[in-house]
Amino acid sequence: MNNDQNNRKPQKNPNNNSDDSKKVRRIVSLVVMALVATLLINQIYNMISNSYLTEITYDEFLDLLDTGTVDSVELRSDRILILTREEAAKPTNQQHLSYTGLLPGHDMDAEYSRFDSLGIKYNTELPEEASPIVSFILSWLLPVIIMYALFSLLMRGMTKRMGGGFGGIGESKAKVYMEKQTGVTFADVAGQDEAKESLVEIIDFLHNPQKYTAIGAKLPKGALLVGSPGTGKTLLAKAVAGEANVPFFSISGSDFVEMFVGVGASRVRDLFNQAAKVAPAIIFIDEIDAIGRTRDSKFGGNDEREQTLNQLLAEIDGFDSSKGVVILAATNRPEILDKALLRAGRFDRRIVVDHPNLQGRYQTLRVHTKNIKLAEDVDLHKIAQATAGAVGADLANLVNEAALRAVRQGRKTVNQEDLLVSFEVVIAGTEKKGTVLTDMEKRIVSYHEVGHALIAALQKHTQPVSKITIVPHTSGALGYTMQMPEEEKFLSSKEELIVELQTLLGGRAAEQTVFGIQTTGASNDIDRATELARKMVTQYGMSDKFGLMALSTVSNPYLDGSTMMNCADSTASAADAEIQQLLASCYDEAKRILQEHRSLLDEIALFLLQKETITGDELMTYVNAENARLPEAEDSENQETVSDGTAPADTDADSTQTEI
Repeated sequence: MNNDQNNRKPQKNPNNNSDDSKKVRRIVSLVVMALVATLLINQIYNMISNSYLTEITYDEFLDLLDTGTVDSVELRSDRILILTREEAAKPTNQQHLSYTGLLPGHDMDAEYSRFDSLGIKYNTELPEEASPIVSFILSWLLPVIIMYALFSLLMRGMTKRMGGGFGGIGESKAKVYMEKQTGVTFADVAGQDEAKESLVEIIDFLHNPQKYTAIGAKLPKGALLVGSPGTGKTLLAKAVAGEANVPFFSISGSDFVEMFVGVGASRVRDLFNQAAKVAPAIIFIDEIDAIGRTRDSKFGGNDEREQTLNQLLAEIDGFDSSKGVVILAATNRPEILDKALLRAGRFDRRIVVDHPNLQGRYQTLRVHTKNIKLAEDVDLHKIAQATAGAVGADLANLVNEAALRAVRQGRKTVNQEDLLVSFEVVIAGTEKKGTVLTDMEKRIVSYHEVGHALIAALQKHTQPVSKITIVPHTSGALGYTMQMPEEEKFLSSKEELIVELQTLLGGRAAEQTVFGIQTTGASNDIDRATELARKMVTQYGMSDKFGLMALSTVSNPYLDGSTMMNCADSTASAADAEIQQLLASCYDEAKRILQEHRSLLDEIALFLLQKETITGDELMTYVNAENARLPEAEDSENQETVSDGTAPADTDADSTQTEI
């Protein structure tokens, strides 16, 4: 019983002692600063007050009396102020006085008689000396109190502006959401079922830690959320806090580092101290790569950032996970993080927040449209099918654009057309009504876009064309061909990628076939085709010359997917030649297909030129009609059947549109 009572005695919190010592040091520092300021002010005041006085000896004062140069005197408790006749003639603010001391025990009555005989003005009563206590209060105590108050106000203002001021600049800048103030739960996060499943265990531990400690299990101290921008990493972290019903500390990695050395490490300590006081809690560090970058002193480094990282590693190791403090971090550049940060015992889990699949996009659209009034013709399944590769932020933007369009059209509900048009706005921008193309330019753009569409329509197993337009858009495209996938695919064969290359180069092939010219309108097509061909040769092992040899690696998979060559210069040069040969063969094949179907190309291009925008069904009407005529033709063309693949929607941009 006694042991239980002893165990229940309140324990002193070491953090309280440290807080008290900080307050004492703060008060002492302010008092010292006030005293120093008072001394300086008194010294300056004495210097200013004595600047117009000149000290002389008593004998010199008597000589002045004898020569009759004294105009008036003023008797003080410790001195005699002397004004000469020459100074008395000057303005009052320009007069310069002399002074001399009083001789102890001197008979002042004799001096008064002498002043009277010489006609010198003087005061007959000496001023009473002030009390020493009053003098001390007025000269020292009161100025110190005033200075202390001024410095306290100054420190408080600096604390608010600088996240701690001089006395607290190392305080954490984390935004604290207590309990369910994040306002986000798992119901608000869609399309990330795998990531949510990984985080449910963390929430369960925060609610029922005894269930895990009873078997000897330990909760991972940290979880790293990795994914492309816009996939919902921050939203997932807030949802964890909302579901767990615990305090949530949110801070960005860049908030730790300041121009002052040691501030970042101090803020890390303060953040973990705050979380420990209200445990169980969640700490979320967004964009952790700002402080977690690999330490490399080979070319010099940022000592402040490295100190912050070292302190973060020490804090993660220092706290006990059984207390319920969980660290979540988010980044889209995991490849540059320090290995010590990712080892077991720190960020034990890596949760990938990837692009949502078809079902995930559908669920995401349902979440974003739950507060939107939808018309009866809205089919979110088709929108989800059309937005392959889109992330949650893209879908939220698409829904918002559709709602804005409905308002502009004067309708109270969002229909299917609003969503489809908004999707086109996201990928190609809005229509540029002020752009006027010449008749020749419109013909070239028409044949260019039909060249893309016809290459895709004449091959098997390609994504069906849904729309062709030659209306200029704000993205810089003078026209584009849109293809909608019938099903979501995650793998592509070599034959499918070759057909995709042929489709991309179909626009330039049409220009060359019909007009015998090359225009700048194919710049975006060539750029995308070159990138795809380079991946086929250097990454996918689809080159007969290099075989299964990987010549490059993806250096940044979650941002732009940029690659880095890891081969000799001579090999890279040979790879460029292989890429060029691959593109040339695909271009020749595209020209061959269009030349064999030249009449069909002309018919569709003329139809597009008249209507400016046609649908995929209208395109296939011409293609099917030609297929029906082919057996009856005298010289039927022998068509090669080529395995085809999945070509993405073509947003063909003219890089020199402003010059046209």
